[in-house]
Amino acid sequence: MATFLYKLGRLAFRRRLYVTFAWVALLVVAGVGAGSAATSTSNSFSIPGTEAQKAFDLMEQRFPDASANGASARVVFTAGGKKVDVGAEKAAVEDVVKELKSGGQVSSVADPFESKAVSDKGTTAYASVKYKVTSMELTDKDRDALKDAAQHGRDAGLTVEIGGDALQAMPETGATEIIGIGISAVVLLVTFASLVAAGLPLLTALIGVGIGVSSITALANVLDLGSSTSTLAMMIGLAVGIDYALFIVSRFRHELTEGREPEDAAGRAVGTAGSAVVFAGLTVLIALAGLAVVNIPMLTKMGLAAAGTVAIAVLIALTLIPALLGFAKYRVLGRKVRKGLTGAGAGSAASAASTGSTAPEKKPNMGTRWARFVLRRPIWVLVVGVLGLGAIAIPAASLELGLPDDGSQPVSTTQRKAYDLLSDGFGPGFNGPLMIAVDAAHSDDPKAALDRISQRITTMDDVKKVTEPAFNKAGDTAMLTVVPKSKPSGLETEDLVHQIRGQAAGLKSETGAVTLVTGTTAMNIDVSQKLNDALLPYLALVVGLAFLLLMVVFRSVLVPLKAALGFLLSVVAALGAVVAVFQWGWLASLLGVEQTGPIMSMMPIFMIGVVFGLAMDYEVFLVTRMREAYVHGERPGQAIVTGFTHGARVVAAAAVIMISVFAGFIGSSESMIKMMGFGLAIAVAFDAFVVRMAIVPAVLALLGKAAWWLPRWLDRILPNVDVEGEQLQKNLATQPAGPTDASERAHEPSRI
Repeated sequence: MATFLYKLGRLAFRRRLYVTFAWVALLVVAGVGAGSAATSTSNSFSIPGTEAQKAFDLMEQRFPDASANGASARVVFTAGGKKVDVGAEKAAVEDVVKELKSGGQVSSVADPFESKAVSDKGTTAYASVKYKVTSMELTDKDRDALKDAAQHGRDAGLTVEIGGDALQAMPETGATEIIGIGISAVVLLVTFASLVAAGLPLLTALIGVGIGVSSITALANVLDLGSSTSTLAMMIGLAVGIDYALFIVSRFRHELTEGREPEDAAGRAVGTAGSAVVFAGLTVLIALAGLAVVNIPMLTKMGLAAAGTVAIAVLIALTLIPALLGFAKYRVLGRKVRKGLTGAGAGSAASAASTGSTAPEKKPNMGTRWARFVLRRPIWVLVVGVLGLGAIAIPAASLELGLPDDGSQPVSTTQRKAYDLLSDGFGPGFNGPLMIAVDAAHSDDPKAALDRISQRITTMDDVKKVTEPAFNKAGDTAMLTVVPKSKPSGLETEDLVHQIRGQAAGLKSETGAVTLVTGTTAMNIDVSQKLNDALLPYLALVVGLAFLLLMVVFRSVLVPLKAALGFLLSVVAALGAVVAVFQWGWLASLLGVEQTGPIMSMMPIFMIGVVFGLAMDYEVFLVTRMREAYVHGERPGQAIVTGFTHGARVVAAAAVIMISVFAGFIGSSESMIKMMGFGLAIAVAFDAFVVRMAIVPAVLALLGKAAWWLPRWLDRILPNVDVEGEQLQKNLATQPAGPTDASERAHEPSRI
């Protein structure tokens, strides 16, 4: 592989105009496609194979006239403790309801007094508004009409708040995302001491993300992609795009300081660091594409979209980066290093190469000193690292899963205020009602069957209210609404769902009707169960495939095993941190978390998928340098030091960049994006600086030569992909060397 990538890098370097034009043209085409595509209206969330989804599908089939997919709003009214169903307050509510009915896309408005949507004390009422289109299809004019009606109620002396998804808009990431990119630029500038070298990874990452996100936008309606898909693809694509480019540019600079000609340096950079990029990218692709195992369409689409963006990042690193290096050449080096190359010839080049910094250094760099410290104290480093992450992981034992609703919105939003008003006026369970779909097609007396089912549910614990059944036109299907006494995320509500489902078989034998439980709360329970059931198969698939892949890369059994165990430690610690912040409320105000509560159901498995792939980036890049040194004859301990000498600074910079990019999404107003940004940022910090920088060298130091052990029979079976470039070095050694005369190189920078 290294030889093929070496040739690819040189080809891209020589044909830089064509390669650059091709990528720019692709960006333009994707941008035009995104600009001409209709705005995505997908906001669906389905969980095939669950009872909640079966009930939803049944209702959609038997109630075709119902606007099940349309947006909805609950306009909640209070009057400072006064009753809202008498006098001037009632008149004000009726005026608002009348105004709500005049909306252009409104299909129906339920008057609170006619539908008995008034609290027992008469102090709270709500009007249900149904729309003909989804929340993503609602125009600003529709939302403004809804807000204006509420404001007119406030002007009349009422407290009016709006819940539901009608006000839901595309998630915003905030200014901190730009700050994350800015921090990346500063880190790159400090690392490379060259504006050109710092700008290349940012430029190519933005091109890759632009192509990926534009393609997602262009295909959003065709593939039924949700609003969060492009945001998460941007988050991951931007981070890995910068990192992969950073690896290639860093190796190119090193090869230049070794005295290589720019074209040869580009080829060697792509052949060596590019091999690490390919396999690191493959682990990310496996982890993201493996999310399809869970069989939740939204999660699958998010994973595949992000995987596509990562694939683009890999291709850009292997082709566009060497092409742009063809334009930059020696300008990727700091000014002092360029002067050293042009003024002192090969001797200075070799001196510069020994340090890889902007000036010749005699003392070891920080990576070298740290590696030597770990070699002297491997047990202490290992114990401190493992115990530290283990302590941070403790809150993960209290993990509670849930789906976000208006109760998870910031307390300053009207959605959250409406949620709280309804909870105070109608009880905690009102915001999480259970929808009971009853298929009475095979019942002799559907109405009697519904009476029996309603009566049975009413006698159950934690049931506050059961509404009258609403039949479809055919009279063979009905829907009941059950309001629990406890809050939607309470264990009592979960027990109630299981209790109703547990008696469904007995009710069927008595009445001939099939009883199914759905609704947001039931769907949350089903999602959590589905994710729990899929967790072990997913881990087995992703970790197993990645283990085999890393065994091919490192030609070792213990190194991939250590990599997988280190990942599990870092991801559990990251989940512990997420629970501490978003569930327990530690440092919540500092991070802008206004409401604590259950962790989003998809968070653990999505974090496992994403973090595993990203963690392997650093494992591959850092340990391949150690493997390369070991293969070329160095002792195991010295190989660890060599790997850190050349790779620690780059890996640290890459980790800081990735952390800053992910942390930028903490500023999002979307709770899911905020949680994802924090979880991924903290997971990368743990994995890069604790696991890869401390635990990995400590374990390798303790293992010694055994770390690189591979059974002979397995060595014969596994393909030799030559990631460390051993075969490439042999091939290049047999070729005549390029010009190394100092006077010839001296003019190179001036020709750029």
